[in-house]
Amino acid sequence: MAIIFSSNATGNIIMFSDVAEQMLKMMGHSGTIPSAIAAKDVAAALARLKAAVELSNNQKTVEIGVGANIEDVSKVSIVNRAFPLIKMLTRAAEEDCGVIWRKQ
Repeated sequence: MAIIFSSNATGNIIMFSDVAEQMLKMMGHSGTIPSAIAAKDVAAALARLKAAVELSNNQKTVEIGVGANIEDVSKVSIVNRAFPLIKMLTRAAEEDCGVIWRKQ
């Protein structure tokens, strides 16, 4: 199943539900679908997402060190998965807009 993120500041973003739920939890949200973040709360959600992505990226770098196989390295990183949502939240914060998400 897919989840659509929408904001008046940007176009839509579509993610697989498991990835979307992970991103929502990284933003400090319960993971409820459908739901929304009010404009006044977008900056805080963005900060939490960025911090969680950075932490995850740092942990992955340590794990990839010695003994990693090529299959681990070839997976799509959390940084790449979060990038579109980070851009959406950044624009929404700049333009004082909320963000909503729903099932496709």
